[in-house]
Amino acid sequence: MIGKTLVVGGELTVRRLGYGTAQLTGPGYWGPRGDTRDAVAVLRRAVERGVTLIDTADNYGPSLAEELVAEALHPYPQGLLIATKGGVVRTGDSAWHVDGRPDRLRAMCEASLRRLRLDTIDLYQLHRLDPAVPMADQLGALDELRAEGKIRHLGLDTVTAEQLMSAVELTEIAAVQNRYNLLDRASEPLLRLCEARGIAFLPWFPLGNGTLTTDPVCTSIAAAHGATPAQIALSWLLHHSPVLCPTPGTGTLAHLEENLDAAAVHLTEDETARLDALG
Repeated sequence: MIGKTLVVGGELTVRRLGYGTAQLTGPGYWGPRGDTRDAVAVLRRAVERGVTLIDTADNYGPSLAEELVAEALHPYPQGLLIATKGGVVRTGDSAWHVDGRPDRLRAMCEASLRRLRLDTIDLYQLHRLDPAVPMADQLGALDELRAEGKIRHLGLDTVTAEQLMSAVELTEIAAVQNRYNLLDRASEPLLRLCEARGIAFLPWFPLGNGTLTTDPVCTSIAAAHGATPAQIALSWLLHHSPVLCPTPGTGTLAHLEENLDAAAVHLTEDETARLDALG
């Protein structure tokens, strides 16, 4: 029996299928995607379906995704965890710039607070470690914001197990995000470290950016369940580790429903073994 919930930071209980907002923006996470009313409808439906973790970032749009979250969901229902990220600046469609200077991290966090209409961000994630700034300075800046009550818990995005070990020596880390899915398990050592330390792991590209939907093993198992390959891939994540909390994103109601229905797919031991063998 797979666990349906996960505790983040030792205190915030969330359901183990969240919703990621990147697909509410245009190609390359730049500019708007379609009608704002459609994005608002998707966000509201996610919460109606029981989603308790919304994952966004200041550079999706940029700024647009956070604004949509607030437009759709503020005032936020009790128990809804809003997670966002800072530390990467967008200056164009394909222009991403890591910036972990303490003053910039503070400015980015405070801008996210305003857009999200929050006094405290439940989970604020450093979107990338800046190699030009000591880790202690970057995490120290976020620790100051936490001491001021502007952040409740800290997270890291795209790190190695070694970097996480260094980070937890400096401060408490509640969550990580790395690319991880059925066919891409390069972050397995990081996942095992998260399990040992009780750190939530929010895998990005949990569906391999669409590649898993055509995998023949997923397709075969999906047919046996009357499910889709994407649902099988998400179900595998839920079975694979109790700290995994996928946050698949979509801009359509139909795809949202499909993703969330994956929680009802229960794989057999044989099916799980077949999927495990793909890695």
